[in-house]
Amino acid sequence: MTQITRRGVAAMVVILPLTAALRCSAPSRESIPPTVELPRIPQTGEFGPASHTYELVGPLVPKTTTMVTAWDLPQNPLTDPALDIRADADMIRQGFQLFTNTPEATPRFTASGMTCANCHLNQGQRELALPLVGTSGMFPEYNNRAGRSFSLEDRIVGCFYRSENAVHGSDNGGLSAARSGTVPSPPTVNTDTPLLPNVDSEEVVALAAYLRYLSEGYTPGEDLPWRKKNRILRESLLPIDTLDPQRGEAVYTEWCVNCHGPEGQGVQVGDKKAGPLWGPRSWNDGAGMARFYTLAGFIRYAMPYLDPGVLSDEDAQHVSAFIISKPRPSYPYKDEDYQVEPLPVDAAFYGFDDIEGVSGHSP
Repeated sequence: MTQITRRGVAAMVVILPLTAALRCSAPSRESIPPTVELPRIPQTGEFGPASHTYELVGPLVPKTTTMVTAWDLPQNPLTDPALDIRADADMIRQGFQLFTNTPEATPRFTASGMTCANCHLNQGQRELALPLVGTSGMFPEYNNRAGRSFSLEDRIVGCFYRSENAVHGSDNGGLSAARSGTVPSPPTVNTDTPLLPNVDSEEVVALAAYLRYLSEGYTPGEDLPWRKKNRILRESLLPIDTLDPQRGEAVYTEWCVNCHGPEGQGVQVGDKKAGPLWGPRSWNDGAGMARFYTLAGFIRYAMPYLDPGVLSDEDAQHVSAFIISKPRPSYPYKDEDYQVEPLPVDAAFYGFDDIEGVSGHSP
C-alpha cells in the first residue's frame, strides 16, 4: 500500500494488477448490495438493481437497453434523408464518423485508442451515458478546470488533448497494435512540432456540426433533464482514503472483464470493441475520467454496457480506484489547470508528492 499526500489530503492507493469494468452476463442479484434511491426527475425513471422497469419519454436510448436496442441511434445522419438537401450534410456526417471511430477517422489527433462513443454511448444518444442531445446550446459554458468560458469547439479540443491524448501525437505502429488487441509501447511526444488540434481544425469543426445536429429543436440554454445525471449523490461518496483498488479488482473481474479483457484493453466482438481503460492507448491523467468520482459516476450509471445500474455506489467507486491505479499517459500541462477554481478532492493526478505511486508511470 502506498501513502500519497496531496496538498494536505492523504489518500491510500494500492497498486494492484487489474482486470476492467463491464460485463455482458450478470451475477446473482442476491449478491448485489442495495443502492441509494435517486430523486424522481424526468427521463430517469426507476433505477437500481431491483427494478429495470422503465418508460422513456424523450429523445434518448433508455439506459435499460437490451441486445436489440444496445446500438440504436434515434438520430443517424448517415440515414437521415432530411440532410440530403442541406449544405452542411457532409460536415455533419463527417463529424458522426469521427465520433463513431475516432482513432481511424483522425489518427493525427488520436494517440489513444478511444473513440468519442466509448464514453458517450450510442453516439451521444443514450441516457445516463454522457448524452449530448441538446447540449450544444449550453455553450458557451464556464469551465472550472480552465477557469474561463468555453465554446463548444473549445470543449471538443479539450477532449482531444485529454481523452484522445493528442498531446502525445500518433504513430501508425501503435494504432495497428491497438487494432490487433496487443498493448503497444507508449507513443513519444514530439516537442519540436507537436500536431495539436485547435478550434479551427477540420475534425473539431465537423464534430461540432454533428453535436449541433443532435441539438436541433432545443432552445439554447434550455435546462435539459438528462444532462449531468451520471453522478453519485454527494452523501454516498466515499472518502478518497477509503477507496479499495483490491475490492475494485474483484468487481472488475466479475463484471467488466468480459468486455474490457484482463489487461483492460478491450475485447473485439465483431465490429464492436470496448475502449482501453489503462495503458498507453487509454485517456491520459488530465482527462475527466482520471478523477475518482467522475469515473465512478460513469461506471455506476452507464456500466455494464448491457446491464447498467447493477453495481452499488460503493462498488463503482472501488472499481474507479482500481482503474485509476493502473498506468496511463501523463498530461504535460496539468500545471495550467485549476489556476482559478479550487482543485477537486478527487483529482487523482494533481499535486501528489508521489505521482508514480498512484499512476504507475513517470510524468
